[in-house]
Amino acid sequence: MRRRAPRPLSTAVEALTQRLAPATLLADVQRVWPQAAGAAIAAEAQPLSERDGTLTVLCSSAVWMQEIDLMGPVLVDALNALLGADRVRTVRCVATAGRQR
Repeated sequence: MRRRAPRPLSTAVEALTQRLAPATLLADVQRVWPQAAGAAIAAEAQPLSERDGTLTVLCSSAVWMQEIDLMGPVLVDALNALLGADRVRTVRCVATAGRQR
C-alpha cells in the first residue's frame, strides 16, 4: 500500500523531544516559560534552577530582576496553571549565573 503524501517530520521530532526531556520540574517550567511569562519577559529572563518549589530565574539586568520579582505571584499562578498543578511556590531572581569556575 502506498502513502499519498509524506508524514510531517514535526510529529516524530515532538515525540522524540518528549521522550528525551528530563522528568523534572525545571524541565517542565522551561518548556512552558515563554507562554507563562510572555515574549518580553522570556527574552530577558530564563529559568535557571529549582529547589523545593522555588524557581530561580536568571535575569539580564537588575532592572528586570526587580520587575520579575514584583511579578512573582503572577508568574507562579501562570506557571502552575500551565503545569496543571501547584508545583512552583515562589520565584527568586538573580542577575548573574553565579560564580564561574
